[in-house]
Parts: sequence; structure tokens; C-alpha cells
Amino acid sequence: MRVLGIDPGSRVTGYGIVEMEANQTHRIASGVVNDEIGAVVREFQPDRMAVEQVFVSRNFDSAIKLSHARAAAICAGVTASLDIDEYTPRQIKQAIVGSGAADKSQVQHMVRILTGYKDPMLEDESDALAVALCHCHTSQTLHHLPHATGFRAGRHR
Repeated sequence: MRVLGIDPGSRVTGYGIVEMEANQTHRIASGVVNDEIGAVVREFQPDRMAVEQVFVSRNFDSAIKLSHARAAAICAGVTASLDIDEYTPRQIKQAIVGSGAADKSQVQHMVRILTGYKDPMLEDESDALAVALCHCHTSQTLHHLPHATGFRAGRHR
């Protein structure tokens, strides 16, 4: 299974593509884009898309900008007929580090371990890979549960 992870940002959007085969995950590509998630979808042809949900703290203006970036990424996925899954920042940290309260450096460290990627990585890039890895780990667990159901594009968790 090939998964595109998206970390929406107000300035740049991180993306990460991972492939899961026989319980092993491998980084295919990652980076940041100012726009044009559709080009990433066309180039790497993922099977699914996983998107980080927007966390609203105090800055309403930032939340609006992040929502716009997230909506653009979701539109690109829908246009490509991808099923789209959403995860909260806490769910992503829990799946990758084992603690929903992990900081960004811990997440990036585990992303490096899980993917074997050694080159320098931007924060948005490692966050997007974490979203994709979260989906791989979560979907694998759901697949083994007797009454688990998949998610469909347009349906939110």
C-alpha cells in the first residue's frame, strides 16, 4: 500500500509518500510544496491520502489559513479519486512515538528510524511522513480487528 501523508501549513505544505509491504514501511519521497499537491499525486500515484486535522489553539487567523491549505490538499485527493483519512496531531504522535504528547523532535527521530531515511529533513516533511506512517500503522491494526471498517473519501472519522 502506498500512502501520501499531508501536513498542511500556512506557508508551505509538507508531503510524505511511504510504501508498506510485509509490515515494513519505506520512504518513497517527501518534501514541501507551496501549492500543487495534485502534481505530487500524479507523479507518485498513491493508493490513499492521510491528512492531519487542523488544531485550533488561540490564533483563529492561523487556523483559517491552515484550513485553506488542508482543503486544497483534500480537493487534490478527491479529484484523483483517493480515499482520504484524517488524524489528529495527538493520534499521529501516539502512532509514531507512543505518546500523544511527544514533541516534534521525537516525531522526527522516530520517522527517521521507521523509514531509514538519513538525509536532512524539514519539519513539515517529517510531519507529513508521520501522517502517512500513522495511516499505515492504524490501517494495519484496523485490518486485523474483526469488526473494523475502512474509511471512504468524503466520510470523516
